[in-house]
Amino acid sequence: MAEKYKTRTERRKQTQVQNKGKQKKPKGLFKRVFLFLVTLGIIGMVAGGATFAYFISDAPKLDEKLLKDPVPSTLLDIDGKPFKEVGQKREYVEYEDVPKLVENAFLATEDVRFYQHHGVDIRRLGGAVMANLTQGFGAQGASTITQQVVKRSYLSPEKTLKRKAQEMWLSLQLEQKYTKQEIFEMYVNKIFFENRANGIGTAAEIYYGKELKDLELHEAAMLVGLPQSPARYNPFEHPQRAEKRRNVVLHLMNKHGFITKEEMEQAQDIPIKKGLAKKGQNQMDSTPYEVFVDQVIKEVEKMGDYNIFADGLEIHTTLDRDAQEYVHKMLTTNEIINFPSDTLQTGITLLDTKTGEIRAIGGSRSADFNSGWNYATDTKRSPGSTIKPIFDYGPAIEYKKWSTYEQIVDEPYQYSNGVKINNASRQHYGKMTIREALGRSLNIPALKTFQEVGIDRAQGFGKNLGLPIKEDLVEADAIGGGKLEVSSLDIAGAYSAFGNSGIYNEPHSVKKIVLRDKSTTIKNKPESRAVMKDSTAFMVTDMLKSVLKQSYGTGVLADIPGLPVAGKTGTTNYSAEDKIKYNVEPGGALDSWFAGYTTNYTAAIWTGYENKSNFLGKSSQGIPKEAFRKLMQHVSEGKETKDFKQPSSVAKVGIVKGSDPAMLPNEYTPEHEIVYEYFLKENEPTEVTKKYEKLKAPYNVNAVYDQNGNEIELVWDYEESEDKEPEFEVKISSDKGGEREITLNEHALTIQSVIPGAKYTFTVTALADGQRSDPVSTTIEIADPNAMEELPGTDPEETLPPGEENAPGNGNGNPGNGNEQGNGNDSGNGGSPGNGNEDGDGNDDGQENPSEGWPGNGGNVTNPPATDSDDD
Repeated sequence: MAEKYKTRTERRKQTQVQNKGKQKKPKGLFKRVFLFLVTLGIIGMVAGGATFAYFISDAPKLDEKLLKDPVPSTLLDIDGKPFKEVGQKREYVEYEDVPKLVENAFLATEDVRFYQHHGVDIRRLGGAVMANLTQGFGAQGASTITQQVVKRSYLSPEKTLKRKAQEMWLSLQLEQKYTKQEIFEMYVNKIFFENRANGIGTAAEIYYGKELKDLELHEAAMLVGLPQSPARYNPFEHPQRAEKRRNVVLHLMNKHGFITKEEMEQAQDIPIKKGLAKKGQNQMDSTPYEVFVDQVIKEVEKMGDYNIFADGLEIHTTLDRDAQEYVHKMLTTNEIINFPSDTLQTGITLLDTKTGEIRAIGGSRSADFNSGWNYATDTKRSPGSTIKPIFDYGPAIEYKKWSTYEQIVDEPYQYSNGVKINNASRQHYGKMTIREALGRSLNIPALKTFQEVGIDRAQGFGKNLGLPIKEDLVEADAIGGGKLEVSSLDIAGAYSAFGNSGIYNEPHSVKKIVLRDKSTTIKNKPESRAVMKDSTAFMVTDMLKSVLKQSYGTGVLADIPGLPVAGKTGTTNYSAEDKIKYNVEPGGALDSWFAGYTTNYTAAIWTGYENKSNFLGKSSQGIPKEAFRKLMQHVSEGKETKDFKQPSSVAKVGIVKGSDPAMLPNEYTPEHEIVYEYFLKENEPTEVTKKYEKLKAPYNVNAVYDQNGNEIELVWDYEESEDKEPEFEVKISSDKGGEREITLNEHALTIQSVIPGAKYTFTVTALADGQRSDPVSTTIEIADPNAMEELPGTDPEETLPPGEENAPGNGNGNPGNGNEQGNGNDSGNGGSPGNGNEDGDGNDDGQENPSEGWPGNGGNVTNPPATDSDDD
């Protein structure tokens, strides 16, 4: 009864004591979890089903024509006009004609349970789902052969859930409508094998020059391995990758019981190149656009899993037809350039400077190029001196803030390891600006600049410009003779950034792709990147102008009058050992380059031979310059080409030539001693030179009239210095005869046929080194005797004004006439002939101070002849 009266609190405490130490049983826990998972699964299935239904709601319908026949793609030029259809060539193979060896290779590699599933391989799909959950969506595919047929016939290659759902749905339908053999036939005729090989029959012909039935095991395995990544495993360009992929196919064939281990190992031991046909020898459909089309195909493959030969794409390209046709004509005929031999090869890339769009490609000297070797994009050679703006002077301006006037010394020099470096001329030019060093393409200043910049900065600068730098640079890369090898496409892309104010756009030939559904567009516009300051781009460009414009420039033969253009030459030479080995003549070269640009176009041109045994002579080394000049003239005709714009961060400054540090000219510095260079505004020089003084003026300027000869003799003195040889500018004016100007080296001038009664003024100015002295003037009046004779009943003696008969001379009179006597006590040596009772200076002998008058001019008469001087 006592328990009855316990409070609730007491009862709860008692219960807790009784249950202490006992484990609580998870009653209903597993049941609740199970029900939750079942519910979640049902919800997921419903949601998934609804999503799946939504995804397949707009799936395309099966079309037998699209399943069996590849749809060619159309290429459009820059104006949107079609110029090429790609994909017509195809050797269709019936299922019965597919060798069992080839079928087994495909099954082992692509879909070993092809004949067991109904279009979708659930086991394979489960493994792919797990991989995608752990590694990200798209990490591993589970497509069966049936699904690949559907994808290549109807759908875009984008890895999305919607596309995958539609692919699975159409695959199930396809399996219901067609037999396995028919589906396999569709597959082997639809897949793409690179090099314009659409379908296994075409691939056998292009890669091995034989029919499908004649393929050997190692050949079939190589072909079957290609479709996974046709460009990556291309045996012509990537033989090591192709061999590795072929051996994987052989391994899978052995794993699934199609071949023995011995057969596998024997086939794996065969070199990948054995039996391969020469690239392009089985393709003959060539046009002026084939080289450009070759580049388009490469880019389309990189943009995604597209088959340009079968997917019916509409590809908008950057092609300029006129430019492409001109380049094709330039390389395949001798009408524009006279090539010395058919074996000499040339690669040309023409870009739009502002966008990086490829306007034309010259990739072969052969007129029947068709996916052959593209010398503009496939050939990689040392760049020679075209690399100097990229690895040397560009980084120096960018990082060291050098001006175009920066002084550098060309002198005997060596690499850091002690190896001697020479200029091509084997001469040294002493101290100069980096403008001149680049213009002359001197190696020693380039190496010094590279060392000043540092390898890391030079390397980073080059990578930003798109160069394929795969390993660290060495000092020889400063002059283009190191490890780096480039194509004309690489160099054109890098140079275009200099012409585009430091903005880099990756060269590209495709603007966009429109898929077969006409509603899906994939754009291809590479990101524009600022890879250098606009000041750097402008200053390098202005220096590269000097390469073409200055007399010392190595690229003067590439200059185009009236066109603002910049550029650089490049030459690579043989090593000392190779010169002996290949018997290279003096001056012979391995490669010759020219790269240049305007604000509209950029072009890079390479010329050389495939084999080192052939070398370029002097005339052949000039081909890139000639090709550049003619190509740029052609594409620029009728189009405005603006000059490169000077950025606000750059100042053009006049500098005293040779001054180090740079000094500003003073007002007396001769113009020819001033050079104009570009500086960053915060780095302009401030000190003014004290070297030059004001040019001295002539003195003792005097004009004397000779009545007998009716001429004036003008004379003056000048105090010459050792470093100046002046000229004299004499201006002659007359109140009756107008004005004229004479420049001469002498200190005297005779003026003939003097006009009687005229007043002459002479102004003499010294000229030297672009300077002008202060002018010095004198004036003389010539009396008119005829005017005096007209006065009736007068005598010349009577015409003298009163008081002037015995007027003393003033030191500026005319010379006396020998011993002629006047009418005073004058001996005649100090004044003019006496007139009436006039005398000169009495006993004056004419030996006046030169500063007061011309020697011997002791008197000055007003009767003819009379003289008036303003001698300074």
